[in-house]
Amino acid sequence: MAKRLLIVFNHRRGAAAWVALALALLACSVFVGGPAYPDSPIPISTEAVQSLQDQMKQAAQNGAVSGAVTLEITESQLTSYLAFKLQSQTDPLITEPQVYLRDGQMTVYGKAHTGMLTANISVAMQVGVDENGLPRIVITQTDFGPLPAPQGLNAAISALIGEAFTGSLGPVATGFRLETVTIADGVMTITGRIK
Repeated sequence: MAKRLLIVFNHRRGAAAWVALALALLACSVFVGGPAYPDSPIPISTEAVQSLQDQMKQAAQNGAVSGAVTLEITESQLTSYLAFKLQSQTDPLITEPQVYLRDGQMTVYGKAHTGMLTANISVAMQVGVDENGLPRIVITQTDFGPLPAPQGLNAAISALIGEAFTGSLGPVATGFRLETVTIADGVMTITGRIK
């Protein structure tokens, strides 16, 4: 009888352990891979956002005098701006963003969540100027790793980056016509004119 009770007790302990493990797995997400972030992480800070805002104000003041505006936005400034913008959203498309400005293109890395799965993603894009003097963002490559790319991904990413881009230009946006955007060596240089 004691042996039978011990077997039933062990069986219940084993079942309880499996239930606890299943609940733990449901409570957290499972990382399923995806493209690796580059080895050099971009720091995120409120100081970088503040320096971006200060640059915008200075550019607006200079543009009011000369009519010409030139801005140099760093990876840290753009990454920080995007990170704080995403944190303010209730259900952001990505988390933990990193924005790299290299070789003529902007590449955004982040973590995407679908159900209980989490994966690294990357989205590469070219930023240019359209005929109206507004930013033109063209996605050239997306990598969601093993996750299926959500429907409307290109439109959502373009809108998110476009909002971050134009939002960061807020102080000079009124009457501002973009002329060029160049990306190289961790810096996006924007030139334009105040009408």
